[in-house]
Amino acid sequence: MYSTKRSNSLYVFDTCTLSNIFNHYYLDRFPTFWGKFNKMMDDMIITSVREVKKELEGINHINNLFDWIKKYDNIFTIPINDELSFITKIYSIQHFQHNLEKRKLLHGGAFADPFIIAKAKITNAIVVTEEKEKINSAKIPTICKYFNIECLNLEGFLNNENWTF
Repeated sequence: MYSTKRSNSLYVFDTCTLSNIFNHYYLDRFPTFWGKFNKMMDDMIITSVREVKKELEGINHINNLFDWIKKYDNIFTIPINDELSFITKIYSIQHFQHNLEKRKLLHGGAFADPFIIAKAKITNAIVVTEEKEKINSAKIPTICKYFNIECLNLEGFLNNENWTF
């Protein structure tokens, strides 16, 4: 129905980007966006990780989110051994380990960041997150840059796919 593929890219979406999409691209107001987005999920061009699903399940103020999670449950993958091994590489950098652990301890619950990064590295995908790169931080873009993983925000994703509405 919708032709979406402009690039040869695969994408791993972060919680913040998915929640942003649900907060701003209302299902009944942006049918063209959702048609393209859903097609890319059906084709497994857009994926995510189980930990993002857990984080999204903790958000209770977004309409239609739980139905969408059920419908697209297959995009929230369980890490394979190579991804788990790569998470070990992330944690082998003491600076990243310290900050990732501190954040997890402070906020509790699911912690998707290293799983998102590892999935992107192993599948040669692009991370899509709304986090901003900060020098000397353990934010997703900084870790991606360190490991040569492409990282975009939602606008970058839309540009990469040449979507206009």
